Amino acid sequence: MKVSFKTRPQHAEWGPMVDFWKEADQIELYSTGWTFDHFYPIFSDPTGPCLEGWTMLAYMAGVTKRIRLGVLVTGNTHRHPAVLANMAATVDVASGGRLELGLGAGWSEEEHTAYGIDLPPWPVRFDRLEESCAVISGLLTQDRFDFDGAHYKLRDAMCNPKPIQRPRPPLLIGGKGRKRTLRIAAQWADEWNFPGGEPAELAELIGVLRLHCADVGRDPHDITVSVKAETDIGPRPFAELVAAYRQAGADHVIAHFAAPHDPANLGRFAEHLAPVVA
Repeated sequence: MKVSFKTRPQHAEWGPMVDFWKEADQIELYSTGWTFDHFYPIFSDPTGPCLEGWTMLAYMAGVTKRIRLGVLVTGNTHRHPAVLANMAATVDVASGGRLELGLGAGWSEEEHTAYGIDLPPWPVRFDRLEESCAVISGLLTQDRFDFDGAHYKLRDAMCNPKPIQRPRPPLLIGGKGRKRTLRIAAQWADEWNFPGGEPAELAELIGVLRLHCADVGRDPHDITVSVKAETDIGPRPFAELVAAYRQAGADHVIAHFAAPHDPANLGRFAEHLAPVVA
């Protein structure tokens, strides 16, 4: 079972967060570092500081050597998918082929309203997400790419240089939606992320994902199942929760560490997690 970590860059000091990522790079247990894609702090005081996720990721690629890097998850409504494809290719090249490409439909009404970014109804957001998967995959894998969708249209489009990883960086789709999110994951994802909840719910949704895989002709074993979980319960209870997620079918746990970011916490949690995930 893989173990990753996530730091939301909100209400956080930059220096300790960089030290946190550098420390994780030295601990073999942690495979990937994740950030988020929001412009305001979420689930907290929205007026506080919040650093931009993809810019942060590019910096972290330069100060780490081993761990993989990703945004959990990129809001599809925030950028045109062709722009995101170019960003992803650049970060993959800059990191030496360590990018994990996380993508979701987008949801924060407060941010979209404040910035004047269109936030359509959920059905349209999922339509856009599905088209974005096709656009991003096409640009990252083909020399020239045409696309004639309802929401995105590309003509003789290029994305150069290509990412180091072939055919493209792994694509992670995050969310719990049974009808659309899991269907899109079955069609496009290398990894599906369960963004928190009870192990029983995870097991149930894995069953839904497998049904969608059968419908689209995909082997469900080709899709890694990951879970994001909060570490505020402490190292030992967190390890027990991870064991329950593993029993429910998870292949990968992403431990979210909230600010303030103390690098020593990585070792404390690793000590308890190592025997659970071995």
